[in-house]
Amino acid sequence: MTRKFRVFATCDIGESIELLRQRGYEVEVYAKPEAPPKSLIIEKVESGIDGLITTLRDSIDAEVFEAGKGKLKVVSQIAVGFDNINRADANRYKIPFTHTADVLTEATAEFAFFMLGALARKMWTAEHLTRENKWGYWHPYLPFLGDEVTGKTVAIIGTGRIGLAMIKKCAGFDMNILCYDPAYQNHDYVRAIQETMDLRNARGICKEKTWIKYVSLDEALAQADFVSVHVPLLREGESSTPTYHLFNELTLRRMKPAAFLVNTSRGPVVEEAALAKALRENWIAGAALDVYEKEPLPKDSPLRDPAIEDRCRLYPHVASAGRITRLSTDPDKGMAGRTVQGLIDVLEGNYGGNVTEMPYVVNKEAFAN
Repeated sequence: MTRKFRVFATCDIGESIELLRQRGYEVEVYAKPEAPPKSLIIEKVESGIDGLITTLRDSIDAEVFEAGKGKLKVVSQIAVGFDNINRADANRYKIPFTHTADVLTEATAEFAFFMLGALARKMWTAEHLTRENKWGYWHPYLPFLGDEVTGKTVAIIGTGRIGLAMIKKCAGFDMNILCYDPAYQNHDYVRAIQETMDLRNARGICKEKTWIKYVSLDEALAQADFVSVHVPLLREGESSTPTYHLFNELTLRRMKPAAFLVNTSRGPVVEEAALAKALRENWIAGAALDVYEKEPLPKDSPLRDPAIEDRCRLYPHVASAGRITRLSTDPDKGMAGRTVQGLIDVLEGNYGGNVTEMPYVVNKEAFAN
C-alpha cells in the first residue's frame, strides 16, 4: 500500500488530484482561481507536506525551501517553464522540481499560428466592424485589407520543441521559413522539412517551390513577413546567449515595416515599452502576445494604448489551454497528468529512487554523483 503522502496544490488541476487521493495521498487544494499568497505557501510547507504542486504564478525560492527543510521532498510544476522557481536555491536544498515539457508543444504552436493568422487577416477589426453595425457595403479594398499567410516568409526564433512544431504548421501553409536559434540548430529536422517541401512541389500540391534555412538573427528579422518567438527566458549571467529583452528598440527596428511579431514564449523576451513605441511609430505592422513581462497585464501597460489596439492582439496566457493538453490525466497527453506523475516518481521512489533518471525532473544536476 502506498505511503500516505501529504501534498498541497496552489491551484485545482482537475481529475489528476483524485488520482493522487486514490493512491492514499492526502491532498489539499487552494480553491480560489487566483494565486495564493506566498505566506500561505510557506505556512503549508512548514506544516510538513511532502509535495508541492505549483504554477508559474508562485514564487518558489529559498524562503519556501527553508520552510520545508527536512520535510519537503518535491515541487511539481504544471507548466513547461519554471522561471518562478529559483533553481540555485532548489539545488542548494536538494529539492527536485518537475515540469511538463512536450505535452503542450502542439497546442502552443497551434495557438501561435492562429495568432499569426488572426493578426494578419485583421480578424479582431473585422468582427468589431460587424458587431458594431459599421459594415455597410462590400468593396474590393475598403474599409481595409489584411495580409495573406500562404506563400509568405516566417522567421522562427528558437527551434526547440515548440519552434519545430511551429515550423511544421507553417510548412503546411506553403510558407518560406527562416530559422534562428542562439544555442542549437536542428539541421536534420530542417532537412526533412525541405524534403517534404520539395515533394509537395514535385507532386503539384504546392505550385511554387518553398524553402527553409538557418540564418542569423539580423537576416531573419530583415527578411521575414512574420516573426514568431519560441525561445526560453535566459537572463544575463545565466547563459552565453541571453534572451531577456531580445526584442528591443534595436531589434524591432530591424524588422520590415510590413512585418508582424508573435510571442508565445516568455513575456520578458520582448521589451514591451519598445514594442508599444514600434507600433505607435509604425516600425512594424502589428504584434500578437500571449505572455507578458508582468502577468496579469497591468492596467497601465503601454500595450493597452488605444492608438495601437487595432494592430496589437493581447491574449491571457492561453496558448496551451486546450482541454486535453491542460487537464488530461494521461502523462503522455496532459499537463495535469504529467504534473502528478512527476510528483509520484519522486515521492514513491520510481526509477530506483534515482532522481537523475526521472524524466520530468528539471534540476538533475543537483543529484548527480
